[in-house]
Amino acid sequence: MEQELSALEAKLDTLVRQVQTLRADNLSLRERVVTLEADNQRLKAKVEVATSRIESVLAMIPDGAVS
Repeated sequence: MEQELSALEAKLDTLVRQVQTLRADNLSLRERVVTLEADNQRLKAKVEVATSRIESVLAMIPDGAVS
């Protein structure tokens, strides 16, 4: 009986450590997602500005000049 309890306790300790590790990993991943989403929004804004500038330049070119 004592051996069974010791084995169960060891398994529980392992499980608790795994849960703690997974929680820490999950928190880290959530923070990474927030950072990447912010970067994505910043890059989208840059693309929109670049697209607008390109469209403005293209609008200045006479119709016959673009082939």
